[in-house]
Amino acid sequence: MKGAKKCLLVVEDDPGLQSQLRWCFDDFEVVLAADRQEALAQVRRHRPGVVTLDLGLPPDPGGVSEGLALLEEIVSLAPQTKVVVVTGNDDRRHALQAIGLGAYDFYLKPIDAETLNLVVERGHRLHALETENLRLQHSQMGTPLRGIIASSRPMLEVCRMVEKVAPTDVTTLILGESGTGKELFARALHELGPRSSGRLVAINCAAIPENLLESELFGYEKGAFTGAVKQTRGKIEYADGGTLFLDEIGDLSQPLQAKLLRFLQERVIERVGGRQEIPVDLRVICATHRDLRAQIVEGRFREDLFYRVSEITMTLPPLREREGDLLVLARAFLERYGREYTKTVRGFTKDAVAALEAHDWPGNVRELESRIRRAVIMADGQQLTPADLELATGAGEPALPLNLQVVREQAETGAIRQALARVDGNITQAARLLGVTRPTLYSLLDKYGLKG
Repeated sequence: MKGAKKCLLVVEDDPGLQSQLRWCFDDFEVVLAADRQEALAQVRRHRPGVVTLDLGLPPDPGGVSEGLALLEEIVSLAPQTKVVVVTGNDDRRHALQAIGLGAYDFYLKPIDAETLNLVVERGHRLHALETENLRLQHSQMGTPLRGIIASSRPMLEVCRMVEKVAPTDVTTLILGESGTGKELFARALHELGPRSSGRLVAINCAAIPENLLESELFGYEKGAFTGAVKQTRGKIEYADGGTLFLDEIGDLSQPLQAKLLRFLQERVIERVGGRQEIPVDLRVICATHRDLRAQIVEGRFREDLFYRVSEITMTLPPLREREGDLLVLARAFLERYGREYTKTVRGFTKDAVAALEAHDWPGNVRELESRIRRAVIMADGQQLTPADLELATGAGEPALPLNLQVVREQAETGAIRQALARVDGNITQAARLLGVTRPTLYSLLDKYGLKG
């Protein structure tokens, strides 16, 4: 906001220096802290753009252990905050060590108010630019389709496929494990298609008893069965002019498969107990987590129906194969539910990040969302822990291929995606995490096609 002062946290245990530093910065709202715990509390409370940090803090004022530990915690808690280490000439080695741990800059005593002001002002400007850049990224965010968060190559390929297929009226089959987001993609196909002004009518074929499903789909006439006291339209009729989404189509019984096949061929239906043919004009999208080809071999799914519903087939990858998406999704859910339940949980501990990455996610995105929602509700601290997420802190290593080139490529791409996810796409911080220079990281991004 115009006129609002920029926030600066000064971490210094010497009262005289505290007073001197406070009056160095007329354009800043200066917040003071004398030790590690107080400094962390102020970071959580004020989210300062810049922190000036004296490494010698109690209970180790003569050393640097407390200051360096605090630096690492600030970098983890507020990655965009710029930490300027203020230190004496004899501590230059420790200042450089601090830069390696994520400090933005260092300033050597004695303090010159004008020079230090320039360093802090420059840090604040960079913080403001990065914050705005992140805001813009999140507003268009790795969400190429509304409601879908994706940055991994397999998911982006599916998103591009949706953009190509949506303008057509072709019947589409969406395959994927439970919890991968099949209904979200069905909705995206509908909203980007020519029938977006019509309804999207969804029905889960596995959730309705077989003896009721036919009347739910096709409707029924008055007196067709006990309890049919009036003529009732089915889901297919309600979707006329829009899109019908048949979820878990692999669970349809053989008689219903035959009726659905006739509808797809003729685009007419007959209500249960009726004889009148009713034409319908709609788009059909189907989805299932089952292996339909295996069901065809076993005689449980009609081959002719399979070819009717799969004019275009798109397969959603499970969460464990979406490199780099896990933490992006986790942070998005954390932000959403933190807002919804007015909780001040702002991130994940290092152990929690490791536990998230080690978990196999058999329930995919739905499981991740459920765990984070529960964790936000139950959490007592500012960061979610493995215990909050009900996740183990360790897991066995996955088997690796024996080809060394493949192993190296997998390891490098996986590490790059995880590093970028941890720092919200910030190249400088990702390079620091990976222990390489920015040009080297840019070269690796080009090599593995990880840009965009």
